[in-house]
Amino acid sequence: MADTTESSIVIDAEPGAILDVIADLEAYPEWTGAIKEVEILAEEGDGWPDRVRMTMDAGVIKDTYTLDYDWDIAEDGSGTVSWTLVEASVLKAMDGTYTLTAVDDGTQVDYSLLVDLKIPVLGMLKRKAEKVIIDTALKDLKKRVESL
Repeated sequence: MADTTESSIVIDAEPGAILDVIADLEAYPEWTGAIKEVEILAEEGDGWPDRVRMTMDAGVIKDTYTLDYDWDIAEDGSGTVSWTLVEASVLKAMDGTYTLTAVDDGTQVDYSLLVDLKIPVLGMLKRKAEKVIIDTALKDLKKRVESL
């Protein structure tokens, strides 16, 4: 079983503002380095994307994959956004969660990610790639939210 990699960051914004950026999946290619294309495949009328196809080029990991999203969000935007892999070519797992919690100086964003590949990769290299993906995603999210 693959291990989950986790990291956190505090963003100087309310949870709702951060949630708006996270939920605007189609804009990811504008501000993330790894996500090149996004297509919303299903929405259940609540305004949140439920099934999404993405094309990623994160150096070591390149794939087009489909994710199912689950939005467990309070009125203020705090809560969790999680996703699970539905299908992919290279990825065997791509399951993650953003947890948004209001704190005194903004919002703490906790990000956990489990990535597994269909091809064998040394565990140490895979964990390093996961850590780079998470740290880059959190820094890019902070930069995007605080620039709006």
